[in-house]
Amino acid sequence: MQRVCVFCGSKPGARDAYLEAARELGAALVERGYGLVYGGASVGLMGAIADEVLARGGEVIGVIPEALVSRELSHRGLTELHVVGTMHERKALMAAKSDAFIAMPGGFGTFEELFEVVTWGQLGIHRKAVGLLDVEGYYDPLLALVERGVAEGFIPESHQALLCLEPDPRRLLDRLERYQVPDLGRKWAERKDI
Repeated sequence: MQRVCVFCGSKPGARDAYLEAARELGAALVERGYGLVYGGASVGLMGAIADEVLARGGEVIGVIPEALVSRELSHRGLTELHVVGTMHERKALMAAKSDAFIAMPGGFGTFEELFEVVTWGQLGIHRKAVGLLDVEGYYDPLLALVERGVAEGFIPESHQALLCLEPDPRRLLDRLERYQVPDLGRKWAERKDI
């Protein structure tokens, strides 16, 4: 791995632990020599992780759509800031510049980005690790939903291994470094099962 894409909130969240985790993850990335790829904002968890990586001398690549440059207060001190036309271009460029993905706490945008890269992994579009930094149990309800999807026959059980979950940034990076693509079998149902 050379660069890790981090999806996270453009708000700081209701708990100090979220900002602390963003700073810890930023420090851990620099300690291991990894660059950060993220959504390009200077506010919320996005700004906190970018600022931490920059303060420690690390590489930070931001990707932000033109429509959000003023709305999300794009970060002006990055190693690289790419301004693109659409959200689709943003996600594609972030994925192309990254070797792994981490979702921290965030809102709808974070969820959407997370599910897209998990789906791409499920479909074999990429073979990159996807991690959840589960600060204060933030992702417990999401994991319950995934388990429900497995129980109800919508998600193959082996596909749960596409998500690496840890509450500690350094342990999460350890897992991403060791990640092996799970045996996903067939994604699609057999004709007889339809």
